[in-house]
Amino acid sequence: MGAKLVATVHVRDPRTHQMVQLDAGTEPEPELAALVRNPDAWEDGKAPTESKATSDQDDDAEDNKPAAKRSARKPARGRNAADEGSSGD
Repeated sequence: MGAKLVATVHVRDPRTHQMVQLDAGTEPEPELAALVRNPDAWEDGKAPTESKATSDQDDDAEDNKPAAKRSARKPARGRNAADEGSSGD
């Protein structure tokens, strides 16, 4: 049996990227429950621990990022040429 909410909260579903309302008195899915970090929202005053499924998703999060975010860490190939003062040919 999971933890129950004592307050209605809104979270962004990581799968659909839509706002989801989690009503007081319900036991949300583990993936959504992990997003509710306010201890006052929970029946026992503390958020439930994350499930293995949620932990596995976090491990794969790097693979699920859009290409623009993945490649933002390294400069474009042309930037090295611009720094050197050549045309990059």
